[in-house]
Amino acid sequence: MPRMPVIVGRPLSLLDLEDVAVRGVEVAFAEEARGKVARSRAAIDAIANAGDAAPNVYGVNTGFGALSETRISAADVRALQQNLVRSHATGVGPNLSPAEVRGMMLLRAQVLALGHSGVRPELVELLVAMLNAKVHPRIPAQGSVGASGDLAPLAHLALTMIGEGEAQLGDGAMRPSAEILREAKIAPVTLEAKEGLALINGTQLMASLGTLSLLHAERLCVAADVAGAMSLEALKGSTRPFDERLHQARPHPGQAVVAKNLRALLADSEIAESHRDCSKVQDAYSLRCMPQVHGATRDALAWVRGVLEREVNSVTDNPSVFIDRGETEIISGGNFHGQPLALALDLAAMATAELANISERRVEQLVNPALSTGLTPFLAAGSGLHSGFMIAQVTSASLVSENKIYCHPASVDSIPSSAGKEDHVSMGSVSAKKLRDVVANVSACLAIEIMTAAAGLDQRAPLRPSRGVSAALAAVRASVAPMIGDRPLYADIAATSSLLATGALVQRVQEAVGKLD
Repeated sequence: MPRMPVIVGRPLSLLDLEDVAVRGVEVAFAEEARGKVARSRAAIDAIANAGDAAPNVYGVNTGFGALSETRISAADVRALQQNLVRSHATGVGPNLSPAEVRGMMLLRAQVLALGHSGVRPELVELLVAMLNAKVHPRIPAQGSVGASGDLAPLAHLALTMIGEGEAQLGDGAMRPSAEILREAKIAPVTLEAKEGLALINGTQLMASLGTLSLLHAERLCVAADVAGAMSLEALKGSTRPFDERLHQARPHPGQAVVAKNLRALLADSEIAESHRDCSKVQDAYSLRCMPQVHGATRDALAWVRGVLEREVNSVTDNPSVFIDRGETEIISGGNFHGQPLALALDLAAMATAELANISERRVEQLVNPALSTGLTPFLAAGSGLHSGFMIAQVTSASLVSENKIYCHPASVDSIPSSAGKEDHVSMGSVSAKKLRDVVANVSACLAIEIMTAAAGLDQRAPLRPSRGVSAALAAVRASVAPMIGDRPLYADIAATSSLLATGALVQRVQEAVGKLD
């Protein structure tokens, strides 16, 4: 059954953003929001129509930033908005992906549809039409300091709306925006008073990248529990540290969820029965402390989710128009400032990186013959002649080290801009891009652990692992052949990564053990 359109002007969920950005779900403009947008616009029109007799209103008849005290004549108000978009389109670096751009477009439409931006309804309709036609502006990833929001990236979005800059249809080649809009049968807009400012002022780059990365990271939390369970079985680890009573005694919510998942994943194991009375007293922290480490990541990401859920339904431009008290008020403030997101996304990067930190240590346990409880050195078929998973562990270590660089917080930095008018900025766009890169590295690290643990489980045959781990092993073996001699492992890493990206691995496991939280 087709997914109903996502409606701007009504509350959005993070999954709504993902549906539009990744799956191309259609978008519509809420009828009840249209009237509020029109009333907000009427307030701006009243100022614009008063001409040179109107009071100074930032962004309507004044310059911007450090030029906010410079009055603009009524005859130049339209040119002011066009010039603003053109002058602020200074992005550099690699282009954002279509999904990231679509997330920005949806969030920009949502801000405008909330009715405090003073734009005409036509601007919301244009963004909705571009999304539904899959017109994707070229937006370079770099150039934002996170206040006054993501100015340069949003200016590139606005360029396409006025028929300038470059864009693509779907995943097609970048071409002039005017050409793309003609093919899509969409007319560009001529900006009126305040509309250029309303399009470029806000946090939509960091919110789009942050939301897409957070949802990916949340899914990796479940995959990390599966990977850890596979490693524990391959290493003949104990399930005792996951006893419910231990986690009731230290009641962090994420910790309890991970322990519950591990109990479900590790139930009914022949491998566990085979070493129930062995002499080992305690496992390494990377096995024993999975609930505490994975759980802390979950708790941090839960807080980040709350920040993003608020942000995707927030008005983040400046000034804002209020008409709810019987009179029109246009209030200048700082809702464009990205600090709430910058801090949250820095934390998300650190929290997600920990999943790879502990995963790499479990890979070391699997490949190191001094630690692996009888597995062959590096899980190789013939030690010396074959290197097995020796360098897979090195790749994981490399990604973990790279993440340590990315986890330096961007939000502790600030650099004044606009002649000192914008004297504190968030660097939230950098936080968002770092999080995206950390999540990609963590996914690769977990893939390496899963394929390495699978090789360890093969060596425990004929003993069968638990139901959950058996299901995970079967899913891996459907895509990755057992290791019977050295071969290039990059294809195996890619195949296992695909199992994580599509959700196929976790789905197969849940069919065996029930839903994992």
